[in-house]
Amino acid sequence: MNHSGVIDMVPAEIRKQWAQNGIYPDKSVYELFCEHVRRHPDSPAVISLDQTITYAELLDKIHRLAGSLKALGIVSGDVVAYQLPNSWRSCVIDLAAAALGAIVAPFPPGRGRLDIQSLLRRCDARLIVVEQEYAGTDLCKMIETIRPTVLSLRILVVDGRSRKGWHTMDDLFQAEPVELSQLPEVSPESPVRLLISSGTESEPKWVAYSHNALAGGRGRFLQRIHPDGGTFRGLYLMPLGTAFGSTATFGILSWLGGSVIVLPQFDVAAAIQAIAELKPTYIFGVPTMFQRIAADPALSKIDTSSLMAIISGGAKIDEASIRRCTDAFRCGFISLYGSADGVNCHTTLDDDLETVFRKAGRPNPDVCSIRIVDDQKQEVPQGCIGEITARGPISPMQYVNAPDLDALYRDEEGWVYTGDLGLIDNDGYLVLSGRKKDIIIRGGINISPAQIENIAVSHPAVVSAACVPVADPDLGHRVCLCLVLRDEVERPSLSQFARYLREQGLETNKLPEYLRYYRQLPLSPAGKIDKKQLTAEIEFVQRMTEPGFAQWAH
Repeated sequence: MNHSGVIDMVPAEIRKQWAQNGIYPDKSVYELFCEHVRRHPDSPAVISLDQTITYAELLDKIHRLAGSLKALGIVSGDVVAYQLPNSWRSCVIDLAAAALGAIVAPFPPGRGRLDIQSLLRRCDARLIVVEQEYAGTDLCKMIETIRPTVLSLRILVVDGRSRKGWHTMDDLFQAEPVELSQLPEVSPESPVRLLISSGTESEPKWVAYSHNALAGGRGRFLQRIHPDGGTFRGLYLMPLGTAFGSTATFGILSWLGGSVIVLPQFDVAAAIQAIAELKPTYIFGVPTMFQRIAADPALSKIDTSSLMAIISGGAKIDEASIRRCTDAFRCGFISLYGSADGVNCHTTLDDDLETVFRKAGRPNPDVCSIRIVDDQKQEVPQGCIGEITARGPISPMQYVNAPDLDALYRDEEGWVYTGDLGLIDNDGYLVLSGRKKDIIIRGGINISPAQIENIAVSHPAVVSAACVPVADPDLGHRVCLCLVLRDEVERPSLSQFARYLREQGLETNKLPEYLRYYRQLPLSPAGKIDKKQLTAEIEFVQRMTEPGFAQWAH
């Protein structure tokens, strides 16, 4: 155990071997960033539609914030939480905390009071930074009501106007830069960031990552995609506070020395403008985001020649959407299978589209080894389906203050058990087969939502789809299909759409009983389709409208 109280579940000799093999940098992420500043101080570090911050300018802000945090009493092992829109500020907080040996715990905007309270208590946050308000909610007031239940929370910072009892980000950036001689020596094996993971638990969970695992693990994943790190320009559509977004500071800035492109929030028009004006080489997003952009006619009117690939993660994407995206963005497509829990496997630009459609890529042991096991946790023969387990340089240290989750998902050798099913084929590719828990059971029949969604999205009128269960007293569940259609197309009836699904090969006993139309599907703070919200809405409407529940629009 280190001074923060975080335990590393990966055996020390295995971590040491990764360091000896040169996979780990064995330097703190702050040290790595400073090396890039020395090499190219005037290169763009963080770019938005209204400003560009160079590496040297970002370092000055890091040193000023580090000086302020130190003066406020932040020391090695303290946790600095924040909930902010995407901007250079997130990167500065990440690296200023890292310079002090502190740990950042960001979470994306959109989390409600109960989630925020749970997250702050779970990580023992000492300081929090929030906007003044988000979506009409006074965040400062919310934090003030939570504070008495979070005994560790001592320092409140608002990115906005001055408020009694709160420090402002602007004031913190006005401080004198920290004396470099006053910075502590930071072990690269110590925790530097907590990644948020929703998983299937009732409350979100934190996963602790060391400097080495973020740079030498998540950073090396980006390096495999684009070896010439300095020319990497990544546009982030999802919040930097997500696990996927963690690669911005620690992968692009600290490991590669490239440029991070940010938008304050996801917006189709702003994303298209950023592609046209800021010339990213890669775009990071989740399937729903790419589906929305690809469906907008404005994308075809701009120059996308800077793009090498879009990188889709967070959820499985269907063949029809991949085809539409490669046609619309006019670039390559990289499908990422990964999680905050320490899983990473992805396709590459060398893979043809047929491979991208069917497979999740070849596991890279320099980032993450994949092993397929049976219910007794024994490795199965190649080609056999089992549970996907993962361990590698990208592996996190542990779940934070959640020994029950460590016992459930980790073993003494450091392997994480994903709950996902898959196999390794004869060519060494990982092929996903579904999720143990992501199944709708109707009358004793197992129904895969992903199968129905993939067929539904192949319909030329459909932009995105989600399949959710509807409680039924006789069958246990029935199936509701939720659709977003292209603008100005006629809505098919339930029977018409069922006919289309049958024509595409879906078995009759898997056809949805209910059909619901949305203008946009609700998204979680991480940008994924929020199936919990969909299910809750449908249950409410079901109670209000039975027996006329079979089809309605939203």
